[in-house]
Amino acid sequence: MRKILVTGGAGFIGSAVIRHIIQHTPDAVINVDKLTYAGNLESLVGVADSPRYHFAHLDICDGAGLETLFAEHQPDAVLHLAAESHVDRSISGPAEFITTNVVGTCTLLEAARHYWSGLDDERKTAFRFHHVSTDEVYGDLHGTDDLFTETTPYAPSSPYSASKAGSDHLVRAWHRTYGLPVLITNCSNNYGPCQFPEKLIPLVILNALEGKPLPVYGKGDQVRDWLYVEDHAKALYTVLTQGQIGDTWNIGGHNEKTNLEVVNSICSILDELVPSPLAPYRSLITHVIDRPGHDRRYAIDAGKIERELGWTPQETFESGLRKTVQWYLANPRWVSHVKSGEYRQWLAQHYGGQG
Repeated sequence: MRKILVTGGAGFIGSAVIRHIIQHTPDAVINVDKLTYAGNLESLVGVADSPRYHFAHLDICDGAGLETLFAEHQPDAVLHLAAESHVDRSISGPAEFITTNVVGTCTLLEAARHYWSGLDDERKTAFRFHHVSTDEVYGDLHGTDDLFTETTPYAPSSPYSASKAGSDHLVRAWHRTYGLPVLITNCSNNYGPCQFPEKLIPLVILNALEGKPLPVYGKGDQVRDWLYVEDHAKALYTVLTQGQIGDTWNIGGHNEKTNLEVVNSICSILDELVPSPLAPYRSLITHVIDRPGHDRRYAIDAGKIERELGWTPQETFESGLRKTVQWYLANPRWVSHVKSGEYRQWLAQHYGGQG
C-alpha cells in the first residue's frame, strides 16, 4: 500500500483521482487543499469516510505547513494537481496564478525534496513526484492535422498557460539539479462530474436548465480535444505507478470538437432527457465577444502513453458527455452549493450578465 499525497484533491480532477484511488486500489491518500472557490469536499462524499483517506486544509505556498505534513504522514508519492486553472480568470487576475502555480509548485518541490533526501535508500528509490499539467503550455496548433507531442516546443498564450509552463520547467529543473524523481503529464480539456460551472460544459448544462443564454466565444470554432475526467484519473495513476522517472506523457481523449459542436451536443441530450416546453435548447445559444489571445486549436497525440503504459480512454465523447449531463441532472444539491455569490459575480463580470 502506497501513501499518496494529492494536492488540489478537492478540485475537479483531484477529486476524481482520489475517488479512483480509494475505490479501485489499496493505496491511501492525504488530500491537501486550500479550498478556494473551486474546491469542494462534497465531491469526495463517497470516499471521505474511508480509513485510507485523510484531509489537510493547507495552502501549497505554506512551506512550513508542508514540511510538517510530510514529516507526519510520510508519503510514498506526490500527485500535484493544485492549481489555478481557468484562462478567463488568469486574464483578469494573473498574479494569483503566478502565486499558486509557480510559487506554490516551487514551495511544494522544496518540501518534497527535503523530505525525500532524508528517506532511507529503499524508500528514496521508490518515491515519486508526479506533476499534472496541461496541453495549453504548447500554445496554438495552426494545421488541421498537427498534434501536440511530448517534444512540442512550449509557446503559452495566456497567463494561465504561462504559469503552468513555468511550473513544468521548475519540476524538470528539480529533477536535473537535485535528482528528485519526477513524472510530468500534460492533458487535454477535461469534462465530467463535479466540474465547477465556470467551465464550458457544466456552464452550458446549468444555464440551459435555467433557460439562460448559452454564451459561446466568437464563432465557436475553437477546437479542443475532450478527455473524460475518470479516464484521466486512471491515466494519472498509471503514470504514477508505472512511468519512467524524468519522462513526460501527453494524455488526450481522441475527441476533437469545436466549442459550438460541444454546445449543440449538450442541447441535443437535454432535448431528449428534459425537453423544454418553450423551444429547443439550442435557441438559447448566444455568441459573445471572443477573449484576448484565444488559441484556435489544441489536439493531443496520446500514442506514447498507449504504447509504453497501455492506457487508452474508455469513454467516447458521446458516452462521456451523456454521463456528464446525467450526473448534473441527478445532483442538484451539489450544484446549488457550488453556485455561490462569488460564482454569480464572476459570470456577470465575464459574460456581461449573460450567465
